[in-house]
Amino acid sequence: MTKLSVNINKVATIRNARGGNTPDLLQVARDCELYGADGITVHPRPDERHVRRADVPALRAVVRSELNIEGYPSKEFLDLVLKAKPNQVTLVPDKPDQLTSNHGWDTVAEQEFLKDVLDDLRGAGIRSSIFINADSCMAEYAAKAGADRVELYTGPYAEAYARNREAAIEPFLETARRVRQLGIGLNAGHDLSLVNLRYFVETIPWVDEVSIGHALICDALYLGLEKTIAAYKDCLKK
Repeated sequence: MTKLSVNINKVATIRNARGGNTPDLLQVARDCELYGADGITVHPRPDERHVRRADVPALRAVVRSELNIEGYPSKEFLDLVLKAKPNQVTLVPDKPDQLTSNHGWDTVAEQEFLKDVLDDLRGAGIRSSIFINADSCMAEYAAKAGADRVELYTGPYAEAYARNREAAIEPFLETARRVRQLGIGLNAGHDLSLVNLRYFVETIPWVDEVSIGHALICDALYLGLEKTIAAYKDCLKK
């Protein structure tokens, strides 16, 4: 069964809007696990507009499932994750002021840079994942660089899903097949929701993990966190 990692960035955004510790990010992480999440994802950006660097060691101490930390591999980010030693680090090509992750790495052009970073993560015993567009070439060069997994940027799939879901998923299916041939793991994330998630994992059932934050937290405003996580887990049942 594909695992569900809940991205709690938006919870931190709400906390930061008023200062203090409401909602309690650590308690939300515990509750997500209690309600069935298989992991917790955070993306500490340089401006700390949601999850802060100081949250990372605190989360590492309380998360009992899998902790996935996303980010651009700057020196500061690598220092943070090499000290925290999460279960997985997902490398994204975000600029410091980028609103959200909206494209994958050019793993051909950035091959040597990524290889050095992946060597550091491997040496620390941390599983690595590289955020890529649905492109078999990008997957191949991610594998050459030494990535343990790739994460498919699913924004274009979500955007095109309502018009023609078969056409929307075709490049993802093609890339996913190549990833499986390469013998590395497969993650997916960005704009996956209760509307489009089930079809994605039914079509590509060998997805190891999906990371979902924005849509899940929005759904939780209406359904509550426990029922929302249960609904997403139901979408992942084979």
